[in-house]
Amino acid sequence: MPGHSRIYATVLLAAAGAAAASAQTFTLLASFNVTNGNNPWYGPLAQGIDGNLYGTTFSGGADNDGTVFKITPGGTLTVVRSFNVTNGDFPWSGLVLATSGNFYGATSAGGADNDGSVFKITTAGRLTTLASFNVTDGYNPVGPLIQGTDGNFYGTTYGGGANNDGEVFKITPGGALTVLHSFDVTDGDFPTGALVEATDGNFYGTTQQGGANNNGSVFRMTPAGVLTTIHSFDATDGVAPSGLIQGSDGNFFGTTYLGGANNDGEVFEITPGGTLTVLHSFDVTDGFNPGSGVLVQATDGNLYGTTYYGGAHNDGTVFRITLGGHLTTLHSFDSADGYQAAGALVQATDGSFYGTTVSGGANNDGAVYSLSVGLSPFVKTVPTSGTVGAAVKILGTDLTGATGVSFNGTAAAFTVVSPTLITATVPTGATSGKIEVATPGGTLASNVAFRVR
Repeated sequence: MPGHSRIYATVLLAAAGAAAASAQTFTLLASFNVTNGNNPWYGPLAQGIDGNLYGTTFSGGADNDGTVFKITPGGTLTVVRSFNVTNGDFPWSGLVLATSGNFYGATSAGGADNDGSVFKITTAGRLTTLASFNVTDGYNPVGPLIQGTDGNFYGTTYGGGANNDGEVFKITPGGALTVLHSFDVTDGDFPTGALVEATDGNFYGTTQQGGANNNGSVFRMTPAGVLTTIHSFDATDGVAPSGLIQGSDGNFFGTTYLGGANNDGEVFEITPGGTLTVLHSFDVTDGFNPGSGVLVQATDGNLYGTTYYGGAHNDGTVFRITLGGHLTTLHSFDSADGYQAAGALVQATDGSFYGTTVSGGANNDGAVYSLSVGLSPFVKTVPTSGTVGAAVKILGTDLTGATGVSFNGTAAAFTVVSPTLITATVPTGATSGKIEVATPGGTLASNVAFRVR
């Protein structure tokens, strides 16, 4: 809990020849203790409309079947809901904030057939099971869900489907589930990471195995489910990728759990056409096994991520890497402040990063931490695209007293709902670009360009 916080202050050397350095602060926010959860795995934390962060633990809670938890930026942790097998078991995937303000997620087991489930949960803890998997339509959904521009949710299952090699599925907010594609090893096997809906309207993702060399693949899939393998890994360029993000330049970035120059994993870039570039190969000293958590592109344009092992104590790291491939280790875990950083980072609107470790912390049951590298507050939108007249939620901090909202320079009608939430309407004449919010403390810009469809 907050009382267990330990703060680490270090200094990052600036680029060669620079006179100044920037401070960074690592804070252990909370340690799990089985009762409030145990072993938060892959899924990143999700920022809610109340400004708090929400996540899942693989086990622990009232029935030891996992939990949904809430943590304030200051470190106060609360169990929102405990799973009990019937409503789901062992959630790996974390949560996604939907346009409704509720969260959606998946459990890797439990549900009607014990093959996993998809659920909706409110911030007050009211949980609704939307669908239960039954092998034929997939089992073990371990990758995070995403909400598409059509309002439906998309995800993957690790196994099941027509060939028992995993699948891509779509599920409506009401729970109607459709299998879009079943893998068959040749085009991939065991998809795990989150899908990304790209600016070209297609979905992109990865499989941990399968493909031409059985080392995993990167695929593109149309909304109708037509899948194309755009890259098969061959060990030299990585083994076992786990999810992608689309960068501001339109290319995709990801990590592999193994492979690369030292077989310790790597960071890669891949174009929509399938041209792959290895940006960095880990060598244990700067990290090992980075494939557990998807990268995040922060407001400074750099990529941030975690490794499961490696670093100064071999307990995992947090790293930053430029788009040109220059990597800096920002923090090496030491078991007491966390161990095995499997979960992806999230940059909250206060500018800081938040994440979880599977183990370590005060009770060796995992921990929640924050890392500040001096980045400024910003606003983020849900959704990140829409048509003229669409309602948009704008998340931020200290939004009280906001005097204006604009979409790429076009003024919009808005309502300040709370210090952490503004609702706005995409105005007539708006074009794609950053959203700006004028507040008494200054103007806040969105972390990504809002796309007017």
